[in-house]
Amino acid sequence: MRSSAYPPKPVPGDRIAVISPGSGLAGLLPLPHELGLERLREDFGLEPVEYPATRRMGSTPQERADDIHAAFADPTIKAVMATIGGDDQITVLPLLDRELIRANPKPFFGSSDNTNLLIFLHNLGIVGYHGACVMTEIGRPHTLHPMTADSVRAALFTSGPYELRCAERYRDSSRDWADPATFGKEPDSQPAEGWIWHRPERVVEGRAWGGNLEILSWLLMADREIERDTVAYEGGVLFLETSEEMPGGEEIFRILRNMGERGLLARFPALLMARAKAWSFEKPNDPEAKRRYAVEQREAVLRALAAYAPATMAVFDVDFGHTDPQLVIPYGGSVRVDGPARRITVTY
Repeated sequence: MRSSAYPPKPVPGDRIAVISPGSGLAGLLPLPHELGLERLREDFGLEPVEYPATRRMGSTPQERADDIHAAFADPTIKAVMATIGGDDQITVLPLLDRELIRANPKPFFGSSDNTNLLIFLHNLGIVGYHGACVMTEIGRPHTLHPMTADSVRAALFTSGPYELRCAERYRDSSRDWADPATFGKEPDSQPAEGWIWHRPERVVEGRAWGGNLEILSWLLMADREIERDTVAYEGGVLFLETSEEMPGGEEIFRILRNMGERGLLARFPALLMARAKAWSFEKPNDPEAKRRYAVEQREAVLRALAAYAPATMAVFDVDFGHTDPQLVIPYGGSVRVDGPARRITVTY
């Protein structure tokens, strides 16, 4: 698989760009955004710098591309972090100056719709970081989750191996971000069962590739940023997560089936599947409905693997998706999946 280089890390006191390559929800819902900025300053010792489109809903793809260019070109900016995801970042990709960004590599943090920019950076040979959006993780109500904070701090400031752990409790529900009371108490959570391992007979070490499954499906449909010659992904570790739109099991299977038909799935000897987000404001599932959804998703993934990648090892319910806590995955960075020892180690 293509080798990517880790960009230089910031140190406390450095400036970090805060941009909205997807949605400008920070303007509509300032409470988690402002809390995230405060924590970047006080908990991480960084100085956040916002850009013209950071808080602007309805910004054009060109305006967002301009912010990305400004953040990467500024030599005083040492890292870049997205505010939140969205659903149309794919329209920004054709406007990006590859040579400008390649010449100014920086750690970029984001998840969900930010899979677009992460895969773009990967194709430039730059390791990015899947996770840690300002509003959703750094601006978490009440307090930063300790597991999230530790992972983000390690990814931001250190280089080397970092072992992922399974959360004892997790959260996939939310309260109203417009209500100040939301931020005054610890969010509700529920017990988390351990990781579920499939074919854990070996050790796989490779470069991480993947991200949000829905975004990958859109990139495949638009024929953007995903190599047609799938040999480019040989030996990598695929990691996938799904969003609050909660695609059903049949939809997940169909996306993976198309990836299999393209020859992608068989290239990855290991798959990390994030804990399924099974609750949304539109579909506030009770615990039993959430359990059924998670089982349906897992069965869909296993069905696709059986058809297209029967030798692939898989680990389910890893905490890197749309649930809380959220661990950071180095996109294009090294991941070691040790089946016999039931351990996952990433390299930041």
